[in-house]
Amino acid sequence: MDLSSNNTELWHGIVQFGIISTGILLSNVFRRKFPFVRKGLIPTAVIAGFLFLFLKSIGVLKLDAELIEAMTYHGIAIGFIALSLRIPNKINNSEKLTASKSGALIVSTYLLQAIIGLIAILIITYTFMPDLFKASGLLLPMGYGQGPGQANNVGTTYEQLGFVGGQSFGLSLAAAGYACACIIGVIYLNIAARRKKIKRSQYIEGTETLNSDSFQDNGEIPISESVDRFTVQVALVLMVYALTYLLIWGITSLLESISPALAKEVSSLFWGFNFIFGSLLAIIVRVIFKTFGKVKLMTRQYQNNYLLSRISGFAFDLMIVAGIASIDISELSGLWLPFIVLAVLGGFLTLFYLQKLCKKIYPDYYYEGLLSMYGMLTGTISSGVLLLREIDPKLESPAANNLISGSSYGILMGAPLLLIIGMAPKSDTHLFISIGIMIVYLAILLTFIYLAKPQKGN
Repeated sequence: MDLSSNNTELWHGIVQFGIISTGILLSNVFRRKFPFVRKGLIPTAVIAGFLFLFLKSIGVLKLDAELIEAMTYHGIAIGFIALSLRIPNKINNSEKLTASKSGALIVSTYLLQAIIGLIAILIITYTFMPDLFKASGLLLPMGYGQGPGQANNVGTTYEQLGFVGGQSFGLSLAAAGYACACIIGVIYLNIAARRKKIKRSQYIEGTETLNSDSFQDNGEIPISESVDRFTVQVALVLMVYALTYLLIWGITSLLESISPALAKEVSSLFWGFNFIFGSLLAIIVRVIFKTFGKVKLMTRQYQNNYLLSRISGFAFDLMIVAGIASIDISELSGLWLPFIVLAVLGGFLTLFYLQKLCKKIYPDYYYEGLLSMYGMLTGTISSGVLLLREIDPKLESPAANNLISGSSYGILMGAPLLLIIGMAPKSDTHLFISIGIMIVYLAILLTFIYLAKPQKGN
């Protein structure tokens, strides 16, 4: 085997990852050294993504398109699997209700963004751009609510259905979502601070006192074990991801043998939403491990929440960098009008909607709940936490936990969107039926949010 640079297959991936890693490190230095960037709360991964997008656009840097698209695709699944494997904290009935209402809030925001997006695109289609792909409005909740991973997956699926530039359109909306989180979110935060509604923190990262409880639970495998604890976490995540591949492959193969026409319609969606299957399998594995522990078949806890969080953070950071860097500006040449309309409507109407709902769900920590949810529902969990840290630096309010627990419920509640994403592009009739279904489902979720009350007891 040739181990020299002549073996491009051997070194190509390493060189590409080295370039991306260098960009992340330089972006982190840039964020740390320039206060105006740090105060703008722009995540390091977003800075790196735009840096690569700029260098790629002017022809200075060439990245492997297939590799960075694969990073975007796999990053979202690995990140959600790692989060779903975490051992959840014990919560009482009231906290469970808040978690489920947070999930309903997340999914209802997706629905609102989808309805707004579809109606806006329909208006543009019937007035200025008759050839516009009418289901493209569904990329608003994918870009804002789900982030670059799903914007990439659904955009690619729609591109195969005839939406020229669909992938870049979806990824551009995801990038615009981060801009909303960092610009609109920060402006709102500063206005609230001037009105004495909240107080911005002077907390400096890295000055907190940490103890062993921050990194491990009782009963975990010891550090002195023959296999490194981090290796075990990576192995668990990759095992679940391999099972996810086998599960989706099995389902799509079965469908193809039963009904090739149905399989052709849903297979791409199943593979595109691989993170949902991965998250559900991770929860099943977590429950199995817990059951094994109760019957003494397992005497140690193999998951480490701290390390699993680091794996998910790594995966999401790579996903963000790769997602933004994947944008092909040239493909947006005829799509600037719908892009600007969706980006502006998505940013402001999402904030307005969350202002109304968060007062109901989080009356005791309204601003913490609002800012964290707005950051997540225009970007990702990381941008939600960045906004939250400005007023709750040590994450002492329940708002941060609501992002995680709400996302778990949101995966289940959001499953029907799979059908809508696949149905809407078929015809105008299917599109209007999809809008009707989403309006009904939105009404059901709002009814739950406003009327559900905790059970008596804990």
